[in-house]
Amino acid sequence: MDQVETRTITVQESGASVSPAEKGHQYQRMIQKAKGLPPLRTAVVHPVDNISLCGAVEAAQAKLIVPVLVGPEAKIRAVAKQTEIDLSPYELVSAEHSHDAAAIAAGLARDRKVEALMKGSLHTDEFMAAILTEEKLRTERRMSHIFVIDTPLYPRPLFVTDAAINISPTLSDKRDIVQNAIDLAHALDNRSPRVAILSAIETVTEKIRSTIDAAALCKMADRGQITGAIVDGPLAFDNAVSEEAARAKGIVSPVAGRADIFVVPDLEAGNMLAKQLEYLAGADVAGIVLGARVPIILTSRADKSLVRLGSCAIALLWARYQTRGA
Repeated sequence: MDQVETRTITVQESGASVSPAEKGHQYQRMIQKAKGLPPLRTAVVHPVDNISLCGAVEAAQAKLIVPVLVGPEAKIRAVAKQTEIDLSPYELVSAEHSHDAAAIAAGLARDRKVEALMKGSLHTDEFMAAILTEEKLRTERRMSHIFVIDTPLYPRPLFVTDAAINISPTLSDKRDIVQNAIDLAHALDNRSPRVAILSAIETVTEKIRSTIDAAALCKMADRGQITGAIVDGPLAFDNAVSEEAARAKGIVSPVAGRADIFVVPDLEAGNMLAKQLEYLAGADVAGIVLGARVPIILTSRADKSLVRLGSCAIALLWARYQTRGA
């Protein structure tokens, strides 16, 4: 597991000094919360490199998942030998190649032989295509990805959605994207999350579509089409995270400066925001896909050990929350 680092800088917010937290502390808390829960039987798709195979084994050792390794058996065993991993405790389902592995794993989820799916060493498009073609894995809700970002300079987990699945979502898509994120926040013990619908500006104008979508989403929340959260927008990112910035612009909002969930206009904006937080603000970036019958753990080859464990803990907490019927 990655060593916990402590940031030495401080930030100013509303005139008060805010001490940064230990790096990774939010994921550590989630992993601790998941302890004692029955681990998720998880199909790990095409774990044919050191990072994906070791990540699955570490999550198993942390009792977050029970991995079912799906992929070319010879390649998986070669990686295990190279990294001195004992595969005897784990089930291995042979597949010809990555596309075949994704299809087999989706079938296991369809038949309820696994409780979650986890991306290994294959492209996201290939992984998700196999899931999307399985009609019995779909729900009435559109699938969407939620980054759960652990940044030392923000006092709580920061949700960013959707930055990985829906390229240019419609208003209807965004309703599902927002509701998926709210439901995940509930599963992670935030029962009244504040949702910021992001745009470049804080006023509604026909020249910027995301401001019109933001206004419509807020009205949907007023009418009960979106439930379980306080929703406001359009808000620019600075106003969503800083009460001082919101006051300077005369914005009166229950969400400004205290947002938990950040709904981006499209995938490009979300992807850039998440990566900027990761590489410029020292954040760790985990997350899952919701809207399917099972949680989907969408890891990146660049993810560190703690981030992979955090993603597995989030999936476990979500699945057990769903089982309780909350």
